[in-house]
Amino acid sequence: MRYQEVLSTFLMLVSAVGISGCSDQQSGDSTVRPPAPVETAPIETGPIRSLRTYGGALEARASFFVSPKIGGRLEAMLVDIGDSVERGAVVARLDDAEYRQDVAQREADLLVEKANLAQAVSTLEIAKRSMERSETLSRRGVASEAELDAARSVLLARESEVAVYQAQVTRAEASLEAARIRLGYASVEALWADNDTTRVVAERFEDEGQTVSANTPLLQIVDLDPLAGVFFVTEKDYGNLKQGQRVDVYTDAYAGELFTGHIERIAPVFRQNSRQARVEIMVPNSDLRLKPGMFIRAEVEVQRVEQAKIVPAESIVTRSDEQGLFMLAADGTHALWRPVTLGIRDGDRVQISGEGLDGEVITLGQQLIEDGSAVSVHPTTAGEEAR
Repeated sequence: MRYQEVLSTFLMLVSAVGISGCSDQQSGDSTVRPPAPVETAPIETGPIRSLRTYGGALEARASFFVSPKIGGRLEAMLVDIGDSVERGAVVARLDDAEYRQDVAQREADLLVEKANLAQAVSTLEIAKRSMERSETLSRRGVASEAELDAARSVLLARESEVAVYQAQVTRAEASLEAARIRLGYASVEALWADNDTTRVVAERFEDEGQTVSANTPLLQIVDLDPLAGVFFVTEKDYGNLKQGQRVDVYTDAYAGELFTGHIERIAPVFRQNSRQARVEIMVPNSDLRLKPGMFIRAEVEVQRVEQAKIVPAESIVTRSDEQGLFMLAADGTHALWRPVTLGIRDGDRVQISGEGLDGEVITLGQQLIEDGSAVSVHPTTAGEEAR
């Protein structure tokens, strides 16, 4: 017979006894109230924790737009949405004919400047030899001082000429290098600073054949491992959170599956409109199953007691504005009222503290008893629960 059936039968007996009791009292006889049927559970000792669940969403930890540094016709898009991209990989190409022509022109200009420099160097060598002859003749008294000065003037002019052509060669080399850099910009690369080597294309904004200007976004590339989860907390829970704290993450996309992360950042300010602070968590995502934009439920352990006295929540009752529970006396025949202070609640389990809390508590049938009432413990078996 199930407990509810026993309780119903008991209530019927109470009513019958009450009627009989009135008749007996009229005849001068007294009645004895039968023990109340109850169920009990042992007081447990062990760890208990308080959880808070927050709603939030996943975001990419890092995200950036790939844009060309020069304008031109988009000749080829080498990746698309969902593709993995290696750091430094070429993801798009622009028409580079104009830039190749500019490089060829700069190369030709450099050759001209080098030829002019070579000619100037040759002329300088001739001027040096002429100067040496003039000095020799001057020492012998054959050449005049004016002829020596003229040779020295020619030498200085040739040296200046060589310096000018050397500078022009350097300028032509710099101009050629700039043209080559602009040509390299026609191949658009995916570059980022972090150590991770692979990311994923999240969005594509342009198609092949379109003419784009410099800095026009072509692609959005995101980092999916790890992902960032974002939720907001009130002042009540703010002080219970700290960096590095474990967070259990659930999402409707994978019902019942647990993903584990940790708190990465906690905002030092509260938003004025909501009076809540932003919390960011990091969630490992090596298999890339989680995606930015997914809604999540983040469970955070905000409090934990390692050695607590724990009872079923259904054992807690209120009598005369006082919270407490009924203990089963040591002899197992009557109930004892014990006021308690409640602590952490974890589902259907609650932490308690107070005096004389050892043994078993009454979990069902409290409405029939008072402090000191006689009770009869109804055994609960697995077979009865199944029925």
